[in-house]
Amino acid sequence: MKILHVSTRLIVGGSQENTLLSCRGQAEGGHEVHLAYGPIYGPEGSMIGEGAEGQRGREAEGGGTAMHEIPDLVRELSPLRDWKALRQLRALIREIGPDVVHTHSSKAGVLGRMAAWKEGGRRGRPLVVHTIHGPPFHRYERAWRNGLYAWSERFAAKRCHRIVSVADAMTEQYLARGIGRAEQYITVHSGMETEAFLRAKESRDSVRTELGIGAQEFVIGTVARLADLKGHDDLIDALAPLLEREARVRLLWIGDGWKREDLERRLDDAGLRDRVTMTGLVPPARVPAMIGAMDLLVHPSYREGLPRAVPQALLAGVPVVASDVDGTREACIDKETGRLYPAGDVGALRDRVEWILADPERAQSLAHAGRESCRERFDWRVMVERLEEVYGEGAKGQRGRGAEGVG
Repeated sequence: MKILHVSTRLIVGGSQENTLLSCRGQAEGGHEVHLAYGPIYGPEGSMIGEGAEGQRGREAEGGGTAMHEIPDLVRELSPLRDWKALRQLRALIREIGPDVVHTHSSKAGVLGRMAAWKEGGRRGRPLVVHTIHGPPFHRYERAWRNGLYAWSERFAAKRCHRIVSVADAMTEQYLARGIGRAEQYITVHSGMETEAFLRAKESRDSVRTELGIGAQEFVIGTVARLADLKGHDDLIDALAPLLEREARVRLLWIGDGWKREDLERRLDDAGLRDRVTMTGLVPPARVPAMIGAMDLLVHPSYREGLPRAVPQALLAGVPVVASDVDGTREACIDKETGRLYPAGDVGALRDRVEWILADPERAQSLAHAGRESCRERFDWRVMVERLEEVYGEGAKGQRGRGAEGVG
């Protein structure tokens, strides 16, 4: 098959890594794979840049994925540039003639599906598939934006054959807003290179030495962009009393973002700056070893699709405390594979962390159960196999009733 993936920006992030692993696996499986994406900029880094963080993109390109930058495919709402991006995507689809157009993220998802549907009217419509990595609408967004996003997703859902959710929670949220039909949806959990996380603790001592962390310190880590709704302020509010009381506890923040200066100022004001190790942007290949150096991963985000850091920590045998949002509970099941708390409840967050500290054996048993639960479900090869099935089933259905009968 000829497969064209479309993603808005190949910044360092979970949905981008998911997409690149899909491209890599499909190219290795003998398909002709193309990836279209918009300009990359900002503190999040690039998955195709010259630095170490660009390794995934270079692997995909070196493995046979053809890369196509779409100049006007930008994240922000921009009617003129969005119109130009739509034309650019249509031209690329005409040039490639793909059998499958698989879109990712909100902006690329809407424009990519529109482009594929329009071009298909002339040349025989490709199978159009969209993956929901996380909903664009949420309770913290302005009402008019949520309304626009939901309308756009309803419009785009009528212009694709299958919708892949990285968690069941995504399907529930979209159907609740009248987006698409139940039979369009299928869950394919986000894939990752599980072997690296299963071996993550092998380099624990050397990574701690590299970061200046003592062998006896208890490390509470996060892996997330330093941005709004990621919950770093809650970590400061919840854990400040614990850090003052427990000299052995240290925080490890992996990631970077526009909010870094504000967070550093808050830490300085609280007298906690020397208790927090901030690594900045870390190449994806280094994340397993960083997680392996932790004693506990806390994921305090206010919104997610399915946060990859949660199953990654469990695969590494690291206990997890996470906010109970979106698809998080599909990996972190309270008192079975980790501990959950209501997002934004700093008292409950502190309580769950202290529960882990007070009963390390129980915490480790939860992490072990999570490791076994996640081992196969989140393997990237399993994801690629499932997507192959989605394409095959979708193509059969399309032939059976004709593209015009879908949506």
